[in-house]
Amino acid sequence: MSALLGRSSWERDAAMAGAQAQASRGTPLSASRRTALALLASACLFVAPRRAAASDAAPIRVGLNPLFLDSEIELLSMISGYLTAQLNRPVQLVRRRTYQEITALLLSGQLDAAWVCDDPYVQHEDQLALLATPVYNGMPLYQTYVIVNENSPARTFDDLAGTIHAFSDPDSTSGYLVTRYLLALRHQTPATFFHEFFFTYGHRNVVRAVASELAGSGSIDGYVWDVMRKREPDLIDRTRVVYRSEPLGFPPVVCPKAVSQTETARAIARAFLDMPHDKLGRKLLASLQLDGFVASTPDLYLGTLEKWLVVKAQT
Repeated sequence: MSALLGRSSWERDAAMAGAQAQASRGTPLSASRRTALALLASACLFVAPRRAAASDAAPIRVGLNPLFLDSEIELLSMISGYLTAQLNRPVQLVRRRTYQEITALLLSGQLDAAWVCDDPYVQHEDQLALLATPVYNGMPLYQTYVIVNENSPARTFDDLAGTIHAFSDPDSTSGYLVTRYLLALRHQTPATFFHEFFFTYGHRNVVRAVASELAGSGSIDGYVWDVMRKREPDLIDRTRVVYRSEPLGFPPVVCPKAVSQTETARAIARAFLDMPHDKLGRKLLASLQLDGFVASTPDLYLGTLEKWLVVKAQT
């Protein structure tokens, strides 16, 4: 029996076909051969449904907010390939133009997990659970930058009054909330402080707007600006930072709190946490210029929560 099950699929098929042909010619089969054939048939019947079930498994749906690298097909392929291998399930990456769309899909249960901004997380902390937080430059933190064109006379945040300002997304901490918070402390709003403002729906687009002087200033994720400085120095060199926020909790990977204790949620968390220990995972981290992912607690996001509460109170 062990010899039969140890054969390749084509060898087993050939053995079955040979036995059936022998039986059709009327040649008697020995008792031991009849027993082995019956066991082999039973094994084939047992294995086949398990293979079908694995191939028919529903994909795990993981949302990605608009990232500065969202146009890089190779990066998306690596994310999908890594998660598929780690989870042993098909993985479907879901992207949308705005943070709000991804958050809505997550809260409605249409996503198993998502890499979100810290602003939507603190807004919906009662409904979302932390799975993993990226580590950048040795810490699970990042900063907001406010930038201007290299030719701008502005040197401080207050010098930006009356400029045209580029925001990234209304639900982005670095691309909107921090600047909105600074204005609230000054009893100002974007409409009263800036001459005009608009949303680009992408941190890279904020850099482009400021570099081309379509906007006089812009709010951007400092991690994105730093990475772009290495990859697109000619573009970044046409901008300059005039404000850096204090370190804030890096945008996390989360899931709906209602399913946070399921095996799927735990497997997704393990996949991100184990990334530095896998060859493809290390390649993915190098592309993202991250050190890895760690487990975190809501306390990491108290700075973001404070800013959101101040802005919410003003509005």
